Formats: sequence, structure tokens, C-alpha cells
Amino acid sequence: MKEQQIDIRFQEYGSIEELNAEDRELAEAAIEGMKGSYAPYSHFNVGAAVRMSGGQIVSGANQENAAFPSGLCAERTAMFAAGAKYPDKDMLSIALAGGVYGRITDEPATPCGACRQVMAQYQSKSGKPMSVIMIGHKKIWKFEKVDDILPLIFDSI
Repeated sequence: MKEQQIDIRFQEYGSIEELNAEDRELAEAAIEGMKGSYAPYSHFNVGAAVRMSGGQIVSGANQENAAFPSGLCAERTAMFAAGAKYPDKDMLSIALAGGVYGRITDEPATPCGACRQVMAQYQSKSGKPMSVIMIGHKKIWKFEKVDDILPLIFDSI
């Protein structure tokens, strides 16, 4: 038996103002995206924004449905819209923000496993790292690649 270890590195920021201009723009688009959330059951509004290799930003928001699990997370609405609208562009970065009744949580909102796997698929498609920015009111986390939030990516097929 050989014991192994996985190290995960990320940057933590105290406010959106500490981000560089490009990341701040993406974070603000994710926060703005929360306004498009339809969350009548959980009241947890999530917005996401994806930056494409051509500089375009595509936003999305979570969409709930009474026929659970027919809704969809903000991250996937943004990525699927971006993939459909710009099929020849790479996704370079994704930001997400969430909160109850539109008020951003103190701690960063984190993506579910399904969204992490979809991020991994688009990162794999591009062959380049896709950074992930998770926004909270009191702190913001930035991961340089999807592998850092999904270290054992499913890619066996």
C-alpha cells in the first residue's frame, strides 16, 4: 500500500474589489445573473457567468420546477447557453454567486457535483484550464482549474 495526497490550492479574496478587472467583471455578471433566478421552493438564488475565449460573457441563473429534479443549476444554464451560442469558443472561466432571497451568502456558494462534472467536460474539450470563482459576501475563492474542485474527474470514456 502506498499513501497518496491531493493538494488543492486557491486564492482567497476579502472583497470583489480585490479581484483583477477581468475577474471582477465576471463576478459582477454572476451577481447580476442572480436576478434571473426562479427559486420559488428553495428561495436560494444562484447566478453564474462564463467568460469565453473571444471575451464574451454568458450568464445563467438557477431555474426550479415543481417536478423536482426538472430544474437546472445556474452554472449549467450558463455553460449550456455559452456552448450553444459560441460552439467554437473555449470557456476560460466561470463565476458563481448564491444567496437566500437575493442576498449573497457570507461564505462562497459552491457548485454541486453535476455542475463540477460539466465544468470538467468543457475544460477537457478546450484542452485549457478553466478557472472557477466562487463568490461570498465576506470572501471570494478562486481556483485556477476545475481539477482543484473535482480532483478525480470522470473522464474514463
